[in-house]
Amino acid sequence: MLRPTAKKVYPKDDYFLEVEFTDGEIGYFDVKPYIKGNWFGMLRNKSYFERVIINGITVEWPDGQDICPDDLYYLSKKDGVLAM
Repeated sequence: MLRPTAKKVYPKDDYFLEVEFTDGEIGYFDVKPYIKGNWFGMLRNKSYFERVIINGITVEWPDGQDICPDDLYYLSKKDGVLAM
């Protein structure tokens, strides 16, 4: 069985993404560990971070930064509580 893919995404405070997956689950993904170097470092800019979209199977930003679809699904916290 294929893993569910991202269907909707909402940027949240403290560099979290709320992601709705095709199986109906809602997950909260912490992007902070990815914000390193020049390429992903662009996500530190809050207005840029908030421009996240769904690209068909995962999340992506305007200049092409994306999160591996497997990481997005399997590393998202899915208990409905966003710990901040």
